[in-house]
Amino acid sequence: MYAAVSDRKPAYGDNALRTPRDTEYEAFSRVTSMLRQSLRCQDRTLEIKAVSSNNKLWTILATDLAHEDNALLPETRASLLSLALFSIRHGHAVLAEKATANALIDINMSIMKGLRGEVSA
Repeated sequence: MYAAVSDRKPAYGDNALRTPRDTEYEAFSRVTSMLRQSLRCQDRTLEIKAVSSNNKLWTILATDLAHEDNALLPETRASLLSLALFSIRHGHAVLAEKATANALIDINMSIMKGLRGEVSA
């Protein structure tokens, strides 16, 4: 995956030490924190913002995954595209109040573990 999702400015000038994986991890971490907070607070407005941000993140990633220049293996790309489509569809179900955000949190946490190399066999 490769996505420049962060809209925040770096705190210390040029971000030369930050990798694309770090950027992706931060984006997932931020969105997942929003999703968790919306569940804890039972705040519908925050839930809508969090799910919308999650859908935006997955849409950006899906666009990148579908690009012919993406360097991931085709099998990996296909699996991640399936996750992206599921996450976006499930996000729409949450917005329609037909599902909870728990599955989105679980998927995002799995992706974050993968980005950090914490995937178990």
